[in-house]
Amino acid sequence: MPGPVLLSDIGNVLTFFDFSVAAQRVSERCPFPPEALSERLDDIKGPFENGDMDDNTFVRAAIQALQFEGTPADFEAIWCDIFTENEAMKRTLAPLAGKVPMKLLSNTSGLHKDYLLRTYDIFRPFSGGVYSYSAKCSKPGEEIFQVTIRELGLDPAQTFYIDDLEANITTARRLGFQTHLYHPSAHALLEAELNAWAAQHGLAAGHPPVDARISLP
Repeated sequence: MPGPVLLSDIGNVLTFFDFSVAAQRVSERCPFPPEALSERLDDIKGPFENGDMDDNTFVRAAIQALQFEGTPADFEAIWCDIFTENEAMKRTLAPLAGKVPMKLLSNTSGLHKDYLLRTYDIFRPFSGGVYSYSAKCSKPGEEIFQVTIRELGLDPAQTFYIDDLEANITTARRLGFQTHLYHPSAHALLEAELNAWAAQHGLAAGHPPVDARISLP
């Protein structure tokens, strides 16, 4: 029987991101100003995150659309270097590491997912997840949640799901998940609700295991 699981979004929950950082750096090597770059990528960003375009194809198409003067490796490095860890979340999750399975559910590309998991320690307690690029569907649609339930073997009633977008929380709640709509400015509320959920399932707080390692899906 499935037991309790902590399921988390990535962006603006586990890590923060700022695309303007990439836009500024790319604009220094192309003929367009930073504010024009997002629109020039509109036609390919959606297909990329939904898995209809692989990493190499996206990078080539982006370089062409932006007239970027650099190598694919240069572009990938800039495209990925937009994240910072949520240190408050890292501290809050640490006592639960090794005591409850932690999984990921994110609208993201393979390029960003791979970069995040190999770069930031906050992902070390997480073992696997479901991502829009590989599921070929995205939040807030119900399909990606059904894929997540099936592939990760979840019981929504025992799963604590954290997301920063109301639409995603609405779908999850409709499917029976225990949910928390996360705002960094109200982190203490998340901590209180997560602690209450952990206590409900007999998950005592403690120090995270030293050898916790992420298992890439």
